[in-house]
Amino acid sequence: SCNHYKKMANMATLILEDGTTFKGRQFGASVSVSGEVVFQTGMVGYPEALTDPSYRCQLLTLTYPLVGNYGVPMDEEGEFGLSKVSGYLNSSHWSSAKSLDQWLKEQGIPGLQGVDTRCLTKKIREKGTMLGKLIVDGTPEESIPFDNPDKRNLVREVSMKVTHQDGSFRITVVDCGIKYNQIRCLAQRGARVTVVPWDHPLDTADFDGLFVSNGPGDPQLCQATINNVRKVISVDQPKPVFGICLGHQLLSLVIGAKTYKMKYGNRGHNQPCIHNGTERCFITSQNHGFAVDPDTLPKDWDVLFTNANDHTNEGIVHNTKPLFSVQFHPEHMAGPTDLVGLFDVFIETVKDHKEGNTGKSGHVRSKKVLILGSGGLSIGQAGEFDYSGSQAIKALKEENIQTVLINPNIATVQTSKDLADKVYFLPITAEYVTQVIKNERPDGVLLTFGGQTALNCGVELTKLGVLEKYKVQVLGTPVSSIEMTEDRKIFVEKMEEINEHVAPSEAAVAAAERLGYPVLVRSAFALGGLGSGFANNREELTSLVTAAFAHTSQVLVDKSLKGWKEIEYEVVRDAYDNCVTVCNMENIDPLGIHTGESIVVAPSQTLNDREYNMLRNTAIKVIRHLGIVGECNIQYALNPESEQYYIIEVNARLSRSSALASKATGYPLAYVAAKLGLGIPLPQLKNSVTNSTTANFEPSLDYCVVKVPRWDLSKFLRVSTKIGSSMKSVGEVMAIGRSFEEAFQKALRMVDENCLVCCAPSAYQELQTPTDKRIFVLAAAFKAGYTVEKLYELTKIDRWFLHKMKNIADHELLLETYNQSSMPPEVMLKAKQLGFSDKQIALAVQSTELAVRKLRHDWSILPVVKQIDTVAAEWPAYTNYLYLTYHGTEDDLSFNDQHVMVIGSGVYRIGSSVEFDWCAVGSSNHLQMGYKTIMVNYNPETVSTDYDMCDRLYFDEISFEVVMDIYERENPEGVILSMGGQLPNNIAMSLHRQQCHILGTSPEFIDSAENRFKFSRMLDTIGISQPQWKELSDTESAVKFCETVGYPCLVRPSYVLSGAAMNVAYSDSDLEKYLSNAVAVSKEHPVVISKFIQEAKEIDVDAVACDGVVMGIAISEHVENAGVHSGDATLVTPPQDLNQKTIERIMQIVHAIGQELQVTGPFNLQLIAKDDQLKVIECNVRVSRSFPFVSKTLGVDLVALATQYIMGEDVEPVGLMKGKGIVGVKVPQFSFSRLAGADVVLGVEMTSTGEVACFGENRYEAYLKAMLSTGFKIPKKNILLSIGSYKVLKETLRLFKILSLSLFCLLVQVTAIDWPFEEYDSDECATKEKQRSIMNYLEENHFDLVINLSMRNSGGRRLSSFVTKGYRTRRMAIDYSVPLIIDIKCTKLFVQVRDLFFFFVVCFLFFELCRQTSTKIPGEVFWFLIESQV
Repeated sequence: SCNHYKKMANMATLILEDGTTFKGRQFGASVSVSGEVVFQTGMVGYPEALTDPSYRCQLLTLTYPLVGNYGVPMDEEGEFGLSKVSGYLNSSHWSSAKSLDQWLKEQGIPGLQGVDTRCLTKKIREKGTMLGKLIVDGTPEESIPFDNPDKRNLVREVSMKVTHQDGSFRITVVDCGIKYNQIRCLAQRGARVTVVPWDHPLDTADFDGLFVSNGPGDPQLCQATINNVRKVISVDQPKPVFGICLGHQLLSLVIGAKTYKMKYGNRGHNQPCIHNGTERCFITSQNHGFAVDPDTLPKDWDVLFTNANDHTNEGIVHNTKPLFSVQFHPEHMAGPTDLVGLFDVFIETVKDHKEGNTGKSGHVRSKKVLILGSGGLSIGQAGEFDYSGSQAIKALKEENIQTVLINPNIATVQTSKDLADKVYFLPITAEYVTQVIKNERPDGVLLTFGGQTALNCGVELTKLGVLEKYKVQVLGTPVSSIEMTEDRKIFVEKMEEINEHVAPSEAAVAAAERLGYPVLVRSAFALGGLGSGFANNREELTSLVTAAFAHTSQVLVDKSLKGWKEIEYEVVRDAYDNCVTVCNMENIDPLGIHTGESIVVAPSQTLNDREYNMLRNTAIKVIRHLGIVGECNIQYALNPESEQYYIIEVNARLSRSSALASKATGYPLAYVAAKLGLGIPLPQLKNSVTNSTTANFEPSLDYCVVKVPRWDLSKFLRVSTKIGSSMKSVGEVMAIGRSFEEAFQKALRMVDENCLVCCAPSAYQELQTPTDKRIFVLAAAFKAGYTVEKLYELTKIDRWFLHKMKNIADHELLLETYNQSSMPPEVMLKAKQLGFSDKQIALAVQSTELAVRKLRHDWSILPVVKQIDTVAAEWPAYTNYLYLTYHGTEDDLSFNDQHVMVIGSGVYRIGSSVEFDWCAVGSSNHLQMGYKTIMVNYNPETVSTDYDMCDRLYFDEISFEVVMDIYERENPEGVILSMGGQLPNNIAMSLHRQQCHILGTSPEFIDSAENRFKFSRMLDTIGISQPQWKELSDTESAVKFCETVGYPCLVRPSYVLSGAAMNVAYSDSDLEKYLSNAVAVSKEHPVVISKFIQEAKEIDVDAVACDGVVMGIAISEHVENAGVHSGDATLVTPPQDLNQKTIERIMQIVHAIGQELQVTGPFNLQLIAKDDQLKVIECNVRVSRSFPFVSKTLGVDLVALATQYIMGEDVEPVGLMKGKGIVGVKVPQFSFSRLAGADVVLGVEMTSTGEVACFGENRYEAYLKAMLSTGFKIPKKNILLSIGSYKVLKETLRLFKILSLSLFCLLVQVTAIDWPFEEYDSDECATKEKQRSIMNYLEENHFDLVINLSMRNSGGRRLSSFVTKGYRTRRMAIDYSVPLIIDIKCTKLFVQVRDLFFFFVVCFLFFELCRQTSTKIPGEVFWFLIESQV
């Protein structure tokens, strides 16, 4: 199936001998042919396959659906007078020739595209190779008879004669259909080669060695060759003989062994062959349909290689004489050359074996292993480490090893009670980990499954000698190898040892002058490009370097390779030096944008065979040299104009890309890495998808995968939206399709379900300086008529990708020329194959999504379900890993069993993260006790998208259209929406209207809770108090309402997550701006305005009900005052400050609302308490962010309980959950250091990216541990306290005197510095001086802690772009890695923790008094520099 070149009307049909037909579009030469139908699973190298004489008389099916992406070779004479493949890549590349279509036309070869090649491959696999004919429409079928190539001597048709005269020793080559590279390999090694035809008589006087080549057909038809070779080897001391492929079969027949025809042969680039003796496994290229029967070998012959998958013979060797042959192609062009067999690798292997170096075994098997997790989710280190850690625990448990996990991230699946044997919710710092090692005495530790946090902690523990002292062995990659990859200087030296080049980098301003601007500044030992950026001049460089040193001890200046291609390989290696590359990926965005910020495609699309294998071989060479054991990834910069490349870096740990590669290929990297860390050889591990073949293989894909990051920059004030070398994205999605366009469009919708909008053409500068919206600007540019060439100049995105995007844009314009009644079915089908959703089509043809859906059903344009099986259908797979595509004619499996469908959480974003994954996995696990489950999710970082977590995994969109398509196909017992957060709730009503059976609370009631107007009206009806409210009808009445109740007021849209577009208005102008934002977010649903109550306590209730009767309640209290979003608040459970009367009143309210909404399953309620009054502010009928926290702290799994009630099981109610005597405190994890310019303020819209929770006997102990888990450090010397709102000057000054006196007694010097707020003050120079002094103090690490309490710490976000000094201070604290506290209540709790520095108590008295006064000084701020001299 070839890629779309032109819209062609010519149709043709492939007819198999059993009568099956496949109809498709014809390209290449318009002729009909017949022959044997075979398939080949390679993902690159189609020109080489098409010119291989061994495919004589065969109709070749290429299983990889995107073929033709790099055009075809220019046929020119190379060295030794051989025709050579000089350059590929599509017509716009650096060495172009022509398109595949033109080339096939010239060569007289027909092609067929648009057929379901996977269906065809499965047919050949099940029935064996079949005869077939390709009939162009209009040709009578009977005029082309079936042609059986096994009956013809094909060797005679392809054999030839050539001579190469130079060389020191003579080799005669018997040509049975030779591949030129075999001659090239011999000639390059100094041989004088004479090529003779297949039946040429052989005289041993003519040569020093005999080589028998590959060729097509049945070996038994070459009797002349067999007789000639027999004469050569039947003497006592025969000259060396080497045979390849057909040559191997001929040598076997010569010695009296037998050959047989295989069911469907081995054809592809990833056949694993095990060398007999050393047991090492090599990846080989093969192309043959006959094999040698090893049981018929004479006694003085031995098996040399065996196929690790189907155990067929791959090579034979004589015990004493220099005679041997192999079935694979060691020299193959297209595919790996790991065994440039006889010539290099083989000799090395023999030497190794002789000297006994067959690997480094002698691993001591561990009995108890410590695993370091990754802590709170932050930008650059998110849910993928939950996935890899869970996989590692699973792998260790299979080997009966006890597991101990340290991870303070309470929301993760890996910290659930049924996974690891013991879980410590503690900070991942050297001190705490040492305590755990002392306590648990593990004999092994895994450092590579917890991201950079775990890696840095492991390196520190090694340096401190802790691991050595307690005899803890580092499993997998040794710490020395980790340091080689982390320390840039050592890494460069190690690469020079093996003659590989790293992007030139040096460590100073002088270096930048020498390398020439722009340069890239990077810090070592950092994750996600933290502290990196591009500098275009000296000033930019200096500021970047200063900031980078705040995060690290080593900063590098690299030559900028902006505009180069960025390629990445995932590599697996065991302790015995077996090494494979599992997945290669290409970034659509050129170098200069961090991989985490890029759109990534797997497998790479614009590399030809030569480039692909050049980088593959380098990867294997580098990983062996560094001595990595387990899994790692290597990143390259590749010059788009030549074959020049640089190694950018190697990550000696599982990374975000590893999770993506695992999901993209179906190869469980983390699981395999954990097993390899235990010293198990790779060939012994099974491919978990096929259950029959080895894990020592490189997957072949018959689909394309696109990953797109998700940014949430709109949540932050003043953040820069430019994307570059430092990561800012908070999540990512992965889409699977059988064309690039299909996967690409799916992915864009997954990132944001409302992404159908195009940007205004004003944003074109974004093409050159990329932002998070660049891809939509590209779409608009195509619409505005920009050419591919012009866009390539602006973006440096490879033209192949731009052409694909243009296909989408062109088809959208075509759709817009129709209306629903005039659109032809083929235009709709093409749209679906290009990845358009029903909603997009409806928008283009001015119709509705449901009308388009009905039309699509009437025309039976329906998606098919395909499996991901790692082997491109070459082996039977029992996989349940599925996706939907419109490129196909049949489903890969049947739909007979009844399932329950669970909808996952979708993309991680601020507000919907790993907590919801924990809920979805928990629910699915519980269901598996009595039901078969289906999981629908598309997030590659999650545990829920791991195919062994459910009975069927649909890796596809969570949208009404796709969920409905799956529902109609599977017809499940019902769908559970309440476990995946906000996204599934948003489609509840649409599914319900289509008679989809929703389990749990009825969608009508979900709507009553989500729709702010209905919910507020319901509360009034049942008499539950809430802040005064009004539904927005027009701005005028809204302003009137606010004036009546008094500002501040809260603007609240419906159906939103993490408080999107929620805002506190303090004035009429605020209100008007916020209303327009809210209406934009919540188009179809009402916006409500309510009075914002200040200085109140907020309470969170998580509950589970059955038919409206509440069965379990967990209450948590916020430390901060109401007005901080619950996701950003510090939570304490069980509550410490609520009295019995309040708790009873809370329970009454929960029961009343549960009853009114008829809840079955989970729900969550938020209340505020002030002056002994409780008011309800919001209710979500789904699991909430705090479900894992309360479940794990209080010891009752609320998700399992909710699932039981949803499925109608009878379970005892648990009532109010009191816990087991411990207190849990959950603290948010912010990622402000990644978001240049973002203001660190807390408000009603959420800004944290993750959370951690720790336990203690009281809240103080738990709070301190939790704070340390987020990277907070306890201050040892100076603290900067800055306060923002003072009401009475006299009072303040009087207090200040008292404070100074009392602190003076404590030998503490208190300095006050006054910073006016106005930007342009009369004595501007003086101000600048003072401000600089603060900056200097911060830059020089003068402070261990900054406490910044701003004026408006109550939910509001400043609207003006006015840069305040308070903002400057907060931002500088973040930029210089100084711990920061910005909330008064948190400061209070922190001080209580340790009665930290006695004088803080006095500061607080002073501060509280000031707060309680009533007037404020205009623009006056006090700064305290507290320098302790104690």
